[in-house]
Amino acid sequence: MSDDMIRVTYLLETPGDPRAAAEKIAADQSTGTFTELPGETEALRARHAARVETVEPLAPQDQPSWPEAEGPVNRARAVIAFPLDSIGTDIAALLTVTLGGVFAARGLTGVRVLDFGLPPAFACHPGPQFGIDGSRRLTGVTEGPIIASIIKPSLGLTPDETAAVVRSLCEAGVDFIKDDEKMMSPGYAPFEPRTSAIMRVIRDHAERTGKRVMYAFGISAADPDLMLRRHDHVVAEGGNAAVVNINSIGPGGMAFLRKRSALCLHAHRNGWDLLTRHPSLGYDFRPYQKIWRLLGVDQFQINGIAAKYWESDDSFVRSFEDVTRPIFSDADRALPVVCSGQWGGQAFETFRRTRSVDLMYLGGGGIHGHPGGPKAGVRAIRDAWQAAGQGLGTAEACAASPDLAAAFRKWGRASDR
Repeated sequence: MSDDMIRVTYLLETPGDPRAAAEKIAADQSTGTFTELPGETEALRARHAARVETVEPLAPQDQPSWPEAEGPVNRARAVIAFPLDSIGTDIAALLTVTLGGVFAARGLTGVRVLDFGLPPAFACHPGPQFGIDGSRRLTGVTEGPIIASIIKPSLGLTPDETAAVVRSLCEAGVDFIKDDEKMMSPGYAPFEPRTSAIMRVIRDHAERTGKRVMYAFGISAADPDLMLRRHDHVVAEGGNAAVVNINSIGPGGMAFLRKRSALCLHAHRNGWDLLTRHPSLGYDFRPYQKIWRLLGVDQFQINGIAAKYWESDDSFVRSFEDVTRPIFSDADRALPVVCSGQWGGQAFETFRRTRSVDLMYLGGGGIHGHPGGPKAGVRAIRDAWQAAGQGLGTAEACAASPDLAAAFRKWGRASDR
């Protein structure tokens, strides 16, 4: 394949001919419009027009996904190639051309972006500054999963109350703690005093035990300058990580931050479901996560096995594979963050499906809510991962770990035991 083309794979749905729909998208998003133009010469089209490379028919559908037609509709997977010279490597230009007008086209009853095939020129973007290896170095976890937790309750705690929860989690033995994505700078816990109170606990724990727990602070803001001031305050306090609400700050905010960041950037994708939950609209995770990794995400939340939200286990596994598959090199892989209602019980299926321990395993209620308290919650998760890696079943693991057995009694199903 040529190195000077950007290839976008679309899922198209239309009452008409999918190839005609793909040809219209290619024309509308490059040199053409609704009528012939005197300046659109054959030479210009040869240089700058997008072209349809393949159209793979799929099974038709009895009802359209969007209420703009009736009866059966045709579906296809189409690859459209856009000349790199016409778009360049700017992410805003890429999104504008390949997505911006596509969803507005007439004659479609569904369209979804399945993948971006990006040429090597896109390696100009910085990518992760820390990624998997850097996350291990900063947490001091050289093998096995990085065990993480989140502040619970998510909202309402004062700076001193938050610091007390942080102290209990540090003493419980976690490797990483994060702000909830909703926590930025509320009136009851302003960013600067909350950050300072937490970092006093982190520093004290490191001095007493030699273990420096990584804490990711919620620095997101619509104003990039405010976000940078929050970043700088974390750095001044000795912190090394931040939670970034990527859909809220946008690609421009992420690019601004990454250029100036000294922190490991933990991506929360809140709002992602709006872009993906309808199977015939929006994005697959594969193209979406490529954009954010190129822009600099180090750690990427991707839900988990038996998550509390709507995504299936298969969707989680695909997301895990996506964030750990290189775009251009191993250095641009992001650390997968397994989250959403996780406790020790899901470790067995997570390991079986991913065959990996290069991950962060994030337990909120699964640690705080353990019957034996946070320390028992952390022990249960560590015991579960150790047992999973040894090929033990849940019954054997519970027999060897009272803390894991207690977790199964509280959260497990009969089929788990």
